[in-house]
Amino acid sequence: MDSPQRRVAAPPEAAVFPDGFLWGAATSAHQVEGNNVASDWWARENAPRSDLPERSGDGADSFHRFGEDIALLAELGFTSYRFSVEWARVEPAPGAFSIAMRAHYGRMISACAAHGLTAVVTLHHFTNPLWFAREGAWRRPEAPAAFARYVAFLTPILQSAPWICTINEPNLLAGVPHDRATGAVLPSLAAPHPQAAANIVAAHRLARAVLRQATDAPVGWSVAAQVHQAAPGAEPFLDAYRRPREDRYWEVAREDDFVGVQAYSRTIIGPDGPLPVPAGMETTQMGWEYYPQALGAAARRAHEVAGRPVLVTENGIATADDRRRIDYTFAALTSLRQAMSDGVDARGYLHWSALDNYEWGSYRPTFGLIAWDPATFERTAKPSARWLGAVARTGRLAPPDRAATPDRTDSRIGGE
Repeated sequence: MDSPQRRVAAPPEAAVFPDGFLWGAATSAHQVEGNNVASDWWARENAPRSDLPERSGDGADSFHRFGEDIALLAELGFTSYRFSVEWARVEPAPGAFSIAMRAHYGRMISACAAHGLTAVVTLHHFTNPLWFAREGAWRRPEAPAAFARYVAFLTPILQSAPWICTINEPNLLAGVPHDRATGAVLPSLAAPHPQAAANIVAAHRLARAVLRQATDAPVGWSVAAQVHQAAPGAEPFLDAYRRPREDRYWEVAREDDFVGVQAYSRTIIGPDGPLPVPAGMETTQMGWEYYPQALGAAARRAHEVAGRPVLVTENGIATADDRRRIDYTFAALTSLRQAMSDGVDARGYLHWSALDNYEWGSYRPTFGLIAWDPATFERTAKPSARWLGAVARTGRLAPPDRAATPDRTDSRIGGE
């Protein structure tokens, strides 16, 4: 296990990334679109005695303002945008597909192309149609076929998609429980359920087969990398804990064109499972350890187990201190570039997130490069967005100019 005090050292001079490397930011539909009323998460948020402090509501109104978001990312210097298609909008009732909603997401792909951004389209980002959840969600035997049917309906717009991610964080999705009566997501997040995990793997493979017949886009999925590290003396327990929660999903990616890596921090494993954040370590608004070198470690693990090109589909920090966001991102990218120098084939970096968003129950954690006003939805790029956009323009990662970035620039869009 790395020392708790270890920090990634800045390179002596600017690190250069290869030509064609994707530089972008990411969102998910439910977290920014607003009013995703046909989903299982909406049901949980709006239950009479919801356990969540806030509802997603109008979100950032990105369902209507996606063009503005895409144009702003391009203006800032980014070359890629990752977003998700909302299954609950496209198929709000079983077999009742919306041509209009399919066309909406097709316009998002076209808008990216018009602004010179490479679209990375995710087909499932954590939320399910409520009808699907009421029927047992991913634990029901028919789940893989239902997902493949939805993907097949989308193929007319996906023919122009440059990159396709079938399922976001399948290793976490497999542990999401649902209320049997209402279909709403339940509060607990458990270890992957064996049947749900098997069905999600089957759904991914079916979807990949559909997509390979209909498109030329590289197809993969994105895995939540927990960067498991053994506490002293707990080395014998590490693999048994890690394999069903992570390595299994890297192994599935061996059949894919790429694998998405999503990393934020690390998880230290003791004999009885995860340990608390080491005493005295800095934490983020999510309560996670400030550990930017997680990105390089996750990319190495993905490359070692999956053996496929790596696309960083998420990496970022929840903080109200935008200068700290720059520090974190610089250190994370430094660790990624070091991994690439050691042979990891990384094709791009997509920051989480493009916008401050609904973080599955609250607007308080601010991950975004871009803030927005909850009354007017006016977008404001933070200094971190301009700094990372400059990195994207040049492909060179130089230490940030501390004097040019204020301490605090985030807006508290959901209130204290």
